[in-house]
Amino acid sequence: MQRFRMVLMLCGLAWVAGMAHAAPDMPVPATLVGAWTLERVDNVYPDGRRVELYGPHPQGLWIIDAQGHYMMQMVRAQRSGFAAGDKSKGTPEEYRAASLDSNAHFGRVSADGSVMHTHIEQASFPNWNGKDGSAPYTLKGDELSYVVAKPSSGAAEGAHGEVVWRRLP
Repeated sequence: MQRFRMVLMLCGLAWVAGMAHAAPDMPVPATLVGAWTLERVDNVYPDGRRVELYGPHPQGLWIIDAQGHYMMQMVRAQRSGFAAGDKSKGTPEEYRAASLDSNAHFGRVSADGSVMHTHIEQASFPNWNGKDGSAPYTLKGDELSYVVAKPSSGAAEGAHGEVVWRRLP
């Protein structure tokens, strides 16, 4: 419970920081509001090959409020620390692993019909800052899934992302 409160507090700070650039109010279905835990995030290539971007048991949290503000983070379950114990003194390999083993962003989400729309205010992958996107989504019980047409890695090779979340109680 303490961890959940901390995430909500960080979410609130991110929301306040991003309000100056927030998109106009957009409707968010009540079925999307809440906290979600990451089940799967894969890249799927044209030849059918799947790559688990954050390993076999990725971890993540996606929180969506009733006004459509969201905060999302995905990480590889098993990550190595920096040998120096100091974030500013990592090796090139440590920085690369830290970048590839995590993804975080916050912004706005809305939906119409079965299409979800996002506006990313800030992201750990800076190329996504300020970007808008749309993706068809499916909600079956407590499972939410969608396809990312141009994932942050693999898109140049024709990959698309498939992401599955499960609603937290």
